[in-house]
Amino acid sequence: MLKTVQENSKTRSKPRDPRFVSQLTRSTFAMILAGGRGSRLHELTNWRSKPAVPFGGKFRIIDFTLSNCVNSGVRKVGVATQYKSQSLVRHLQLGWSFLDGRLGEFIEIMPAQQQVNESSWYRGTADAVFQNMREIRASTPEYVLVLSGDHIYRMDYGRILAAHVANQADLSVACIEVPIEEAKGFGVMAVNAEQRVVSFEEKPAQPQGMPGRPDVALASMGIYVFNADFLFEQLQRDADDPKSSHDFGKDLIPHCVKRYRTFAQTFADSHVGEPDKPPYWRDVGTLDAYWEANMDLIQVVPQLNLYDKNWPIWTWQQQLPPAKFVFDFGDRRGMALDATVSGGCIISGATVRRSLLYSGVRVDSHTLVEDSIVLPDVQIGEGCVLKKCIIDSDCVIAPGTHIGVDPKEDLKRFRVTESGITLVTIEMLGQA
Repeated sequence: MLKTVQENSKTRSKPRDPRFVSQLTRSTFAMILAGGRGSRLHELTNWRSKPAVPFGGKFRIIDFTLSNCVNSGVRKVGVATQYKSQSLVRHLQLGWSFLDGRLGEFIEIMPAQQQVNESSWYRGTADAVFQNMREIRASTPEYVLVLSGDHIYRMDYGRILAAHVANQADLSVACIEVPIEEAKGFGVMAVNAEQRVVSFEEKPAQPQGMPGRPDVALASMGIYVFNADFLFEQLQRDADDPKSSHDFGKDLIPHCVKRYRTFAQTFADSHVGEPDKPPYWRDVGTLDAYWEANMDLIQVVPQLNLYDKNWPIWTWQQQLPPAKFVFDFGDRRGMALDATVSGGCIISGATVRRSLLYSGVRVDSHTLVEDSIVLPDVQIGEGCVLKKCIIDSDCVIAPGTHIGVDPKEDLKRFRVTESGITLVTIEMLGQA
């Protein structure tokens, strides 16, 4: 894609600039929509928004989108917050304040403030950007990148920006191929041979398959590139429309597809990953999906490579000692097998198997933790058995507790998904 942009630039009056993509990213403002609750995560988002949910042992979900921005060279970032945002705001303040405002770099928190209408907060995704249009204009961007803060993926935004310019587009949409049976939850588009979007329908009852591939649909990732002035015009038009729900997928994108130059770029052209692996993108919007995506990381060769030094995932984390495994007696041996164990954990004469332990977890003797995700600062007592669980932060599991062994008993106290994943929170344990 960079080669295509460079070839196209030869036709311009001025010489080709080899740092073309870098100039693009420096001229871009990224708006991250991070106000959603994530209701399908149930009690896991009772006290935090979905982007603030821990993921991968030491990160928050939003860290992936923010890291993509920083690694791509997009250093003017706004984060629109709304639902129960305190833990997200604290995380952003502690971990994402390292950009230098003197160089025009920043990550700015943009909470819903009733800036336009004193009777309403953010009324939709497009309205969240519209209400912050003044702040976006102040940074004088040429392009605006609209992103979601609740997906797990690694993407070089410079590539879609380069394609956007090469196509002389008004709007570009990142897309991914999904099975047709899953497409009902996405915005589904059709494109021509030039990748120009010819139709777009948000969450269709009967999704349209791709030509020659009726079992696959082309779905929007909720990642949009706009020419800045074009976006401001469209946001104002949408805000003035009393019939609009002020949502990108439902209102603004379909309107633009019919009237303006709208192009698609497949995720395969912009993802960051190993050449022999398929592009990795996950919407961890359900408890089952959240459990599966975390468990992906403990595989011997995970699809999502968090060890790539060229594209690190940045975050804030406590300064903790290394994980410790103690006791080596016959029936009292601290060990973890096919597992990921974060800093500050102590495995004291217990067995952790095919599980992911977040920071500061303590597991006492003669306990088995298996196929489970244990969030930060959980204490698990002696003689427990935990299987296929998600244990929320700060839970104290009493000695001798069995969870994930008898679904009927678990249903009396906890939330059990259809696939048998058991969610445990401090409220369920009576510890709130």
